[in-house]
Amino acid sequence: MNKRTIKAIILGLMCISISYSGYSQKDNVHQRSSEYQAPVDPLVKAKLEDWRDQKFEILIHWGIYSVPGIIESWSICSEDWIERDSTIAYNDYKKWYWNLEKVFNPVNFDPDQWAEAAESAGMKYLVFTTKHHDGFNMFDTQQADYKITAGPFKNHPKANVTKHIFEAFRKKDFMIGAYFSKPDWHSQYYWWDKYATPNRNNNYDINRYPWRWNKFKEFTFNQLNELMTDYGSIDVLWLDGGWVRPKETVNDEVRAWGAPIPEWSQDIDMDKIAAMAREAQPGIIFADRTVHGPYENYQTPERKIPDEKLEDPWESCLPLGDNWGYVPNDNFKTSEEVIHNLVEVVAKGGNMLLGIGPKSDGTFPLDAVAVLEEIGEWLEKNGEAIYSTRTLGYYKYGTTYFTQKEGKKYAIVLVKKEKEAPKMVSWKGNLPKKGSKLTLLETGEVLKWQIKNNEVIVHLPPDYEQVTPALAFSFN
Repeated sequence: MNKRTIKAIILGLMCISISYSGYSQKDNVHQRSSEYQAPVDPLVKAKLEDWRDQKFEILIHWGIYSVPGIIESWSICSEDWIERDSTIAYNDYKKWYWNLEKVFNPVNFDPDQWAEAAESAGMKYLVFTTKHHDGFNMFDTQQADYKITAGPFKNHPKANVTKHIFEAFRKKDFMIGAYFSKPDWHSQYYWWDKYATPNRNNNYDINRYPWRWNKFKEFTFNQLNELMTDYGSIDVLWLDGGWVRPKETVNDEVRAWGAPIPEWSQDIDMDKIAAMAREAQPGIIFADRTVHGPYENYQTPERKIPDEKLEDPWESCLPLGDNWGYVPNDNFKTSEEVIHNLVEVVAKGGNMLLGIGPKSDGTFPLDAVAVLEEIGEWLEKNGEAIYSTRTLGYYKYGTTYFTQKEGKKYAIVLVKKEKEAPKMVSWKGNLPKKGSKLTLLETGEVLKWQIKNNEVIVHLPPDYEQVTPALAFSFN
């Protein structure tokens, strides 16, 4: 098949593929494990506390799926919740999808612009998809040719995009997280062409073909070794694809999540991977998602915020739009929605990872950048109540949330932009001490306040007119 034919197939099918791009991802949402095992390594514990201080982070999902602008990777999975055009045979669809590598050419890629946009939003660490489930590598791995540095972008000076993204964000003092998918649907050691691919799991009996699975374990180890040794300092190894796990970790809770579970164990030897990673990157945090045990150093509820506060480290993973990767005309949250989510997450003891998908040309959607700027404007004035804070026993009263640090308490009152600026606010619980200075962080003004019937009433300045997503106050 010549290049012109491939391009015609790709262009002809792109419109068909987009038709289901906004399909609900109800069956590939990672749940939160109810169990938590705290790390014992003092370096990991120290880095984890540093990580908990950051509060607001960016997750960048980018790969060949950005070319047609469809759901990341999952369209090639054959589970019954996924919809594809019925006139296209499944194997033909997979071939088309694999061939997107031949047209993925992000000529406008500028990682410094990405880092600037994230910094302007008040974000403090990065998680970048070095490889998603489809197996397309966004780094210059030597273990496979299915990678960004082997296609039309290979001669670009920043073709090894992972390296340059990490460097750009390090220059902004971001913590660095490497997202890596444990399953690899492009690998013959995971999805073997001898058999059909009925679901997300590997498609052959590991007990019958141990050699093939051992080759996959070797392949995975070698790729992670590359990331741990060739890409500078990394703070978090963010492992997705929680169905790749030892069978003994599949308990009733995991079964209740409803994902298909094979009869064999998909054990990739995390002990060996962890030993290698922590030798190369002392203190590195592991986020082996949903695999409760020593390598799930923090939990990652997806597309939701826990109902109540949690004491153990956790991170809500929320996309800015309806999708993780780039989809045209995506439905982005407003800055008000994001700020309200962030306040709630932080008051409940977590961090918030906000997902953004760059376009196939290497740029962020302009609408997304505008939202990020608005979030940053709020955090620039009110970030004291967010960054490096911890929870209080009483963390919420109505639409007021509370945080604390260094002997100070903070009350963050959520407001709606369409309403008029309030003249006063009030809350119960976490009342200021007698004689305490109560300050409006947005302006730095010390405000008048009084307590009546165990409720504090705070009087805003008479000339206060600004409408903001949330009013933040500090007091003792």
